Amino acid sequence: FRLTCRKSRRNEREVKTRCCIAGGGPAGMMLGLLLGRAGIDVVVLEKHADFLRDFRGDTIHPSTMQILHELGLLNDFLKRPHTPTATMGVQIGGAFMDLADFSHLPTQAKFIAMMPQWEFLDFIAQAASQYPSFQLRMRTEATGFTATGAVKANTPDGDLTIEADLVVAADGRHSTLRDAAGFHPIETGAPIDVLWLRLSRKPSDRMSSMGRIESGRFMAVLDRGDYWQCAYVIPKGGIDATRAAGLPAFRAAIASLMPLFADRISELASWDDIKLLTVAVDHLAEWSRPGLLFIGDAAHAMSPIGGVGVNLAVQDAVAAANILIPKFKTGTISADDLRAVQTRREKPTLKTQRLQVFLQNRVISPVLASSGPLHPPWPLRLLQWFPILRRIPARVIGMGFQPEHIQT
Repeated sequence: FRLTCRKSRRNEREVKTRCCIAGGGPAGMMLGLLLGRAGIDVVVLEKHADFLRDFRGDTIHPSTMQILHELGLLNDFLKRPHTPTATMGVQIGGAFMDLADFSHLPTQAKFIAMMPQWEFLDFIAQAASQYPSFQLRMRTEATGFTATGAVKANTPDGDLTIEADLVVAADGRHSTLRDAAGFHPIETGAPIDVLWLRLSRKPSDRMSSMGRIESGRFMAVLDRGDYWQCAYVIPKGGIDATRAAGLPAFRAAIASLMPLFADRISELASWDDIKLLTVAVDHLAEWSRPGLLFIGDAAHAMSPIGGVGVNLAVQDAVAAANILIPKFKTGTISADDLRAVQTRREKPTLKTQRLQVFLQNRVISPVLASSGPLHPPWPLRLLQWFPILRRIPARVIGMGFQPEHIQT
């Protein structure tokens, strides 16, 4: 694991830049790369010492890899450890159903790359570090604003103030800057939570990434090369009941749902090996105010359905760069310029959220509440009868409703 950043000077207390980005996730790092590439002075703040967080979104979709291709970075990106997935399917009861075929997409990479998010972020950081106008400050957490609108941050060497023409809050679904600015997201609702866990992958395993649905249970399984990353879905707020039933019962439920894992389920030695993702689907009514812009999860938290969160965040960053870089070059950023970013990205974001909520309410929740035998719904049966129809979900998942392209 490699990390490239420009170290801050010891005892430094004030920094001035054109753009300060809070959050070194997919949205913040991609926007930082694009601004640095355009010669715009930009400082990205990341509160952790590295990107090594487990159980984060790790599906890099064709739309994101198309952006990397347009930047001339795709070939180097694909040298990083990843597992290509050209199709997606789900097992419902005893029947396996093909859902999506990405091999026909009009993109350079016609597959989803299963890659740990830290690899993706480290790659973007290294690509951005070649530009003198880009600065990445690790262990620097944005905590709020001064009376003049500058960003206040904590560092190991003390407090830091960053004055910027534009502040971009890309600090996630629990955004500190969003709270400090008095913005409150509108909750769309999510009836589920997810338990993330990993189990070893053996050379004899012939299964590919898939979902598995049985009465009362649903789990997604992602091939990460040497291990399986698993997302076990539970009803919203069901973590206490799950833990109260005991770890042996949880292990037995997984082994029953995925018999392949019966010989390795003991790898879940304690509840510390199982992480809770509290699912939220929300969005801001306004993504900006003068001098401040929200993108990524800070503007709209996505459900894990479809694994599109990383890619929506990257699309936000590209749209913001396309709109704002010419404005940076010619003068200052106006409130109308910031609203233009929301105008560009709000509709595809809300369309995606509505689709996720529909699947949560009409598919996943009934499955979790069911006790009888399951039968594939007629839309899935159509996909089996007419394989060409699998290109439709592939396009929605792989490219989104409004894919962005590099224009700067």
